[in-house]
Amino acid sequence: MLNQFFIEEHVKKALEEDIGFGDITTDYLTDEEDIMSCTLNSRTDGIFCGKNVFKTVFKILSDKIEIKFYKKDGDKILKGEKIADIKGSARYILMGERTALNYIQRMSGIATETHKYQEAIGEYKAKVVDTRKTTPLFRAFEKYSVKIGGGSLHRFNLSDCAMIKDNHIKFAGSITKAVEKLRKNISHAHKIEVECDTKEQVIEALKSEVDIIMLDNMPVTLMKECVELINGKAIVEASGNVNLNTIKEIASTGVDIISSSAIVAKAPTLDLGLD
Repeated sequence: MLNQFFIEEHVKKALEEDIGFGDITTDYLTDEEDIMSCTLNSRTDGIFCGKNVFKTVFKILSDKIEIKFYKKDGDKILKGEKIADIKGSARYILMGERTALNYIQRMSGIATETHKYQEAIGEYKAKVVDTRKTTPLFRAFEKYSVKIGGGSLHRFNLSDCAMIKDNHIKFAGSITKAVEKLRKNISHAHKIEVECDTKEQVIEALKSEVDIIMLDNMPVTLMKECVELINGKAIVEASGNVNLNTIKEIASTGVDIISSSAIVAKAPTLDLGLD
């Protein structure tokens, strides 16, 4: 969940960026007592996300704005459907409109894309998860959106899990050496994941008794072979060449996790409008 204090601090900075020294259009076209009514509508199908963030934008600007939602985070929305009614200070509704929409269009877009990927897996057990390929300082909102869309979460940052990737292996000399050194230093509460490109690396990772083995950019036939080799001794993650056309076949290999940057980095914004 997104903590309210975190939302408020982030929204304040976003409003400062957008408003600058004043909204020179709205300030001179409206009076403090002017009231307006509008609706938040969906212009396409998708998954709604960002209700509290949307509310917070207007709450920070004015206590004279009322919002009535007809949808909650995670709800499916259809083109032309009403999501909320907004009524109150015309000045502050107009001032906050763009910032509020920027948040929910981005968040709803990610939730919608994630939902498509998880649905594409079909009957297989695999969970689609995100990566660290996120927008700087917007990661919490993007990961929340993945969760709302029905996906699961990978590590939030570098301190969550020790992930040994190809450059770490080259630097350490081998998977075995990297794991041994990490085990001497990390907390008992942290898991170790190793990125493997070959069957030989998978065998070495198994001997090192790591917690998670990532099968990176492997052909599906090799991936299936490695899943059988691991045989439940570690969590198996697949990564690389993951898209809506390939994800079901990848899931059919028996992997536990499928990580994809596409659900965030390539998610289009959802078309929502304030009318």
